[in-house]
Amino acid sequence: MAFWGRVFGSDKALEGIVEGVKNGIDDLVYTDEERAGDAASDRSEARSMVVQWMESTKGQNLARRLIALSITGTWLFMYLVSAVSGMIAPFTSDERLTVVGQVAADRAGDMNAAVMLILAFYFAAPHMGDIARVALERMKKK
Repeated sequence: MAFWGRVFGSDKALEGIVEGVKNGIDDLVYTDEERAGDAASDRSEARSMVVQWMESTKGQNLARRLIALSITGTWLFMYLVSAVSGMIAPFTSDERLTVVGQVAADRAGDMNAAVMLILAFYFAAPHMGDIARVALERMKKK
């Protein structure tokens, strides 16, 4: 009897058709609410992955810190040498001070991307993907 009901358009058959069309249209539309829910889920998954990675590499923390401090310390030293020589150079007649400041500034500039990665790792871990992409593009250009 259900077959004949479908053929002649009974209420039960129409309900099934309407429900099927409604579900099909609902699946085609990706709402802002669904998009926000998926984005939140992705962020949560990324954070848990970073936490899990840091937990599994806990034994390397000392080496990681030593490398980070040596690179950041070198960059900071060169930056300060550049800044100090740039402030003193106008008051002296020694051109070597200007050259030293410029060389230190250039070398510190070469290290900007590496220092940016280190600072991002320690202070902005959830956003590492975007930061790393920018830093690696800068390193490729040099």
